[in-house]
Amino acid sequence: MEKLGCVLDTVAYNSVIEGYCLQGKVDGAREIFDVMVSKGSTHDVCNYNTLLNGYCKMERVDEAMQVFDEMLREGLVPTVVTYNTLIKGLCLVGRPWAAHQLFGNISTCGLTPTIITYSTLIDGFCEQGNLYEGWALFQEMQKSAVKPNLVVYTILIDGMCKCGKLKDAKVLFSRLTVEGFQPDVHTYTVLIGGICKKGYLIEALKLFRKMEEDGCAPNACSYNVIIQGFLQHKETSTAMQLICEMVNRGFSTDASTRTMLLDLPTNDGSPALKNLSGLCDNNQDVKVR
Repeated sequence: MEKLGCVLDTVAYNSVIEGYCLQGKVDGAREIFDVMVSKGSTHDVCNYNTLLNGYCKMERVDEAMQVFDEMLREGLVPTVVTYNTLIKGLCLVGRPWAAHQLFGNISTCGLTPTIITYSTLIDGFCEQGNLYEGWALFQEMQKSAVKPNLVVYTILIDGMCKCGKLKDAKVLFSRLTVEGFQPDVHTYTVLIGGICKKGYLIEALKLFRKMEEDGCAPNACSYNVIIQGFLQHKETSTAMQLICEMVNRGFSTDASTRTMLLDLPTNDGSPALKNLSGLCDNNQDVKVR
């Protein structure tokens, strides 16, 4: 464009930077970012936020923090988007405590944390097994102007299940309707998975059926989670029934379910059950979180 006599402005440069980042070419994005000033343009917060997001998505968080320091030295004021981006990046690489330090800076800068800020940080703590810290943030939310939504409740239920606190997860799940929320398929699936993990298969199947009775249809992820639960505990007969059911609904087994089917001992696994795993191989796999 410059060869044609067109001068890029800050917005145009940002589009180019974002394009590089979307392709995972963050080093190329950085080169464009550096060229801006020599071409007579200036950086703005949006340019920095875009570059920060590129580094964080590539899990190059230390470099993202260096860019953040450059931003401050340049005299630009970070926005809540800036902080959300860095918090997400730090949580992505398993550093929720560092993310929590940044979280503390938000209010100091006169900004207000958003629902994305809280949910990202709570999820970061729960993923690392720091359920206490996640719960503390949840309680902080309840006292603030930013109230927990269904996503936050689901994150905590998932965290409780992963930490083996199934009873607490079920109590929190039961609070949803009281708080005015209707569990969605992801919320149900998370709890069903936690129940299966404990080996309470009848209870898991009852909740699976109740989900649909309550007007929330199961999806491929739901089926794979409960099927994997039954396979894990050698309940192949019920697993076969569920696979037939999901196939009839147009869903496919995912890679984890197919692996479990193929690993079944010959004396435990029905040939028909193993054959069912390949019925939907042409469909897209579903990744279970």
